[in-house]
Amino acid sequence: MATQGVVEAVEQLVWLLWQSAYDRPLYFLLTVIVPLGVLGVFLIYLVLHLIAPKPRAPFPSEKTYLTTNPDGTTSAPRPLPCWYDRWRAEGRLLSQEYPTIPAGFPVPAEATIEPAEVEVSIVVPAYNEEARLTAALEEMVEYLDQQFGRPTTTTTTTTTNLLPPERQDRPTQKQGKKGKRATTPHRLVFKPSSPATPTGYEILIIDDGSSDRTAEVALFFCQQHSLHDILRVIRLEKNRGKGGAVTHGLRHVRGRYALFADADGASRFSDLGRLLEGCEDVVDGSSRGVAIGSRAHLVGSEAVVRRSAVRNFLMRSFHFVLMILTPPATSRIRDTQCGFKLFSRAALPHVVPYMHAEGWIFDIEMLMLAESAPATPVLASDGSVIGTSCGIKVAEVPVEWHEVDGSKMNLVQDSVRMAIGLAVLRASWMLGVYRRRLT
Repeated sequence: MATQGVVEAVEQLVWLLWQSAYDRPLYFLLTVIVPLGVLGVFLIYLVLHLIAPKPRAPFPSEKTYLTTNPDGTTSAPRPLPCWYDRWRAEGRLLSQEYPTIPAGFPVPAEATIEPAEVEVSIVVPAYNEEARLTAALEEMVEYLDQQFGRPTTTTTTTTTNLLPPERQDRPTQKQGKKGKRATTPHRLVFKPSSPATPTGYEILIIDDGSSDRTAEVALFFCQQHSLHDILRVIRLEKNRGKGGAVTHGLRHVRGRYALFADADGASRFSDLGRLLEGCEDVVDGSSRGVAIGSRAHLVGSEAVVRRSAVRNFLMRSFHFVLMILTPPATSRIRDTQCGFKLFSRAALPHVVPYMHAEGWIFDIEMLMLAESAPATPVLASDGSVIGTSCGIKVAEVPVEWHEVDGSKMNLVQDSVRMAIGLAVLRASWMLGVYRRRLT
């Protein structure tokens, strides 16, 4: 009887609301629908504040790195260079967040990122990767040694630049059939050495709280290949997730370009040349540009078709959700999840300081932040401003990829988590839970 009474009460309430909406629609809209809508948005805002990811601050030990000494021993922990800390301090000076600033203290005109010290930085997030890391590092170092050489203060292993000024710092090109431009990503040409031109490379292995011998394997590789102070191992005390590890690494890069690459070696590392060219093709007047590796061209190939039907279904479903929930430029990207992405140094301050996602969905937040970056002036040949360029352009570059055994991704569970994470991420940015402020 009690249940029947409740049902009848609900029916009467629904009927009353229907009659009110039918007889006085404007009054019903203003007194019922609008307040309920405002209350719903407010409740969603409160829930997002509770469940939206909040990145943790790094522990003191995570601001240091290990490498090997020339005699083969492991070094003591060394302070890790951090452009982010200086950039953040300059930003606080500009906003006068400090209570007192001594008279005559130099306050910069704007917060700027420190100049590059090497040509390219490679960030490798690694969680329990002792079995797969060595093969990836072998391919990586072979290519980097050939194209960039080891860092040096006096000489460089690169060739004389034969490109015209507007095409400098890009890979060489040749004309293909029918006048199309064919790229040659395996041989790059760079500017000749000068005191202001960074040379060489660095590799940052971000050991994301591994329980195996990932750090020891990386240091042994460093010793065997004489990568003293070139390969640096940063150990995180607690696991943060792939996104947290990548963000932490990008805060400490010294390169003119910064690439993050998966530790499994699934992407062909020599395609870095294609990413460099793609980044230079979209770079704006402030030297900001992003290039991402894409596997979209492999759809329909044997590498994708032979995967399970469930995996392919989840891939297409996630891409559909992505198109619905992300802003225009990001929604047009065909492959957001490939772990092979390159940033120019000038693009980093517009992306890295505002990252929140620390799980699998972090790639999408990076692309959204690039799309929403502040506009930069477009200059004419005489130096006058003729317009503005909104956001940071992203080049999607086809790369070779193969599946590697040992993936730590749970197909169904992580796919669901990524979809939920994407919804939370998008809602948090839309409703102002996340804003362009330091995290």
